[in-house]
Amino acid sequence: MINLKSIIKEYKVNKNDTITALNDINLTFKEGSVNILKGASGSGKSTILSLIAGFSKPTTGEVIVDNKRISKLPDDFLALYRRENIGFIFQKYNLIPNITAKDNILLPLIPNNPDEKYINKKLDKVMKEFNIMDKKNIIVKNLSGGEQQRVAIARAMINEPKIIIADEPTANLDEKLSIEFCNIIKDLKDSNKTILIATHDPIFFSLDFVDNIIDIKKGVIQI
Repeated sequence: MINLKSIIKEYKVNKNDTITALNDINLTFKEGSVNILKGASGSGKSTILSLIAGFSKPTTGEVIVDNKRISKLPDDFLALYRRENIGFIFQKYNLIPNITAKDNILLPLIPNNPDEKYINKKLDKVMKEFNIMDKKNIIVKNLSGGEQQRVAIARAMINEPKIIIADEPTANLDEKLSIEFCNIIKDLKDSNKTILIATHDPIFFSLDFVDNIIDIKKGVIQI
């Protein structure tokens, strides 16, 4: 499903100096798998997610998703690729606090300009799936942390993406909400989503449904 081949990612610090964020990364993620990218802040795990999402491109090497070389795509096509393939779950939810749960969830559909019947069908499906139908018309800032998390996940799923990307998703959650998030991830795996989670939260390291734990240190995969 996802292949990273001989990836090097460098960032220019100034005219003469560069930082190597990733050094000769080779990874394969199978369809329907749950993959944990483990490492301290600055290890390179978020950079890997950024490459797979098409937010950045490798200095050298290739990123291949579903047999498409996304690292070679122009920016306009990358935006379409993200819309059709990627669901994002952010550390701080990235919800708009002063609009309703419904309107937050529907935001990814706006570029497609869908008709009302299509919108309502998609909305009801994800809100039922994540048990937030009764929160549809509540302003997001008035929801609990767990409810906001479910709204954020429903928004990530509204376009029925094949790939779920989560960057430090439990960093701001207590133990109860972290366990609830893990249960949701298991359900998403059961629906054949390919899931990539960048984290240093040990709660993920002993889950029996996780397929791969990849330890990254200073841009290098630890064997």
